[in-house]
Amino acid sequence: MSPDERPRERLIEKGAPALSNAELLAIIMRTGTGSRNVLEIANELLQSVEYSLVRLSAESIEFMMEIKGVGLEKASTIAAAFEIGRRFALEKARTDGQAITGAEMIYNMMIPILKGLDHEECWVIYLNRANYVIGKEKIGSGGMEAITFDNDAILLHALQKRARGIIMVHNHPSGNPRPGKADIEETETLRTALRKVRKNLVDHVIISDDKYFSFADSVVTPVPDVKKFLG
Repeated sequence: MSPDERPRERLIEKGAPALSNAELLAIIMRTGTGSRNVLEIANELLQSVEYSLVRLSAESIEFMMEIKGVGLEKASTIAAAFEIGRRFALEKARTDGQAITGAEMIYNMMIPILKGLDHEECWVIYLNRANYVIGKEKIGSGGMEAITFDNDAILLHALQKRARGIIMVHNHPSGNPRPGKADIEETETLRTALRKVRKNLVDHVIISDDKYFSFADSVVTPVPDVKKFLG
């Protein structure tokens, strides 16, 4: 059996969860070159991003093609595989028509969107009287440590959607989800503005890749099994 065939054989015998990231990547790329087998190419590609699938998923086709043995076809196939995985995770995490029961559910809903970003994004989830999700949207973005959003726009959209409550969600690319002074001040400003129009700020959840902070719970919660939310 050639080295190129071994990852596929292991997948058939052991199942996909038993394979390493390099073996799965090798199956996606299918074949090696005359001088290098596909597993060697897969390992070098992973090494170029310090073995991080999150980083690899964010890289361009041109970046992947810098690795010897990775041509346009292989790089395009890898990019397509990551996009399918991302869309699957988003579909799996949809909670429209479900009642929000806590911060963990919010994390599960938003981590496929916010994981691995190198900038902050702020999202709003709109809820009806029974805390069922009736919509969500991105309302702001910023750099590594700052974010801007328009409270008036949030109020307007909440009124248009006839939402009774909202949840604000944003990420901290630094990996530390604890709120800073600006986070606390902005949360209180939004809470006050919502009360004036008889709306409720149900929670503000700050997300990092493997943990989250909930203003409602006032605690940081680690999520050791984060991979399950990404399919």
